[in-house]
Amino acid sequence: MDRNKIQALISLLDDPSDEIFNTVEGELLKEEVDIVPELEKAWESTLDTTYQKRLENLIHTLQFKDVKDRIRKWLNNAEDDLLYGAWLVSKYQYPELKYDDINERINQLRKEVWLELNDHLTALEKVRIMNHILFDVHGFSRNNSNFMAPQNSFICDVLDTHKGNPISLSVIYSVIAQRLGLPIFGVNLPKNFILCYLDDTGGLPFTDKSGDVSVLFYINPINKGAVLGRKEIEFFIKQQKLEPRLSYFAPCPNQEIVQRMLNNLLYSYETLGNPEKAEEIKELLSLFSGIPSF
Repeated sequence: MDRNKIQALISLLDDPSDEIFNTVEGELLKEEVDIVPELEKAWESTLDTTYQKRLENLIHTLQFKDVKDRIRKWLNNAEDDLLYGAWLVSKYQYPELKYDDINERINQLRKEVWLELNDHLTALEKVRIMNHILFDVHGFSRNNSNFMAPQNSFICDVLDTHKGNPISLSVIYSVIAQRLGLPIFGVNLPKNFILCYLDDTGGLPFTDKSGDVSVLFYINPINKGAVLGRKEIEFFIKQQKLEPRLSYFAPCPNQEIVQRMLNNLLYSYETLGNPEKAEEIKELLSLFSGIPSF
């Protein structure tokens, strides 16, 4: 970044000529998000509302472009990390949010669970400890009082308030579990989102969609980690009048989980009457072409 060039361009943003403004704006939008601090300094140094509005729009456009580029790179990474993907969803609303801050908070929760675990426990006993720490000690639960709030899809807000939706609670649960070596993965069940505890930890459980997967049991994070059997999932699918699919019983890729987080966010913005944000989320969802939508 050529700071002198950037500052010179920023100084021209208040030019009354639309032609000059459009040219300057176009040049600044070619830059990376690193120039945002310079734009923020310019905003703080003026009382001109038109100039401030132009700066605000530029800042938002650059930050949105940054999130979009990061999601695109994340989708192309075979070793995609679920927490990183969830952080990118939060970064849409909170551009200054640092991954390390979210990671540190997850690791603190992981440590609390780890202190209670030992190798002699059964899978069910390990899940009971997870449930105790997350739901009894920390009080994580579904946000029943404001279920449509966009904040329920932002992992940073869920870690702050301990209130979320099925998928955000599942993300926190599964990330902690996997960091403890527990084979707990998300299941993309329509009208809910649950977790499964696998019988086999070898390889990636969702690389072969054609074969069945060996699941010990299912976990429902919005019901304090209640343990479910396959028949209960089958009953739910029948109750919701859904056509049964293998994917409703098997682990899903992290890409599908993040896509569903964005779908929830889109529904929130549409329900709350925020078309501008809804359109931006649609733009992010367009990056997930070829991934089934729920």
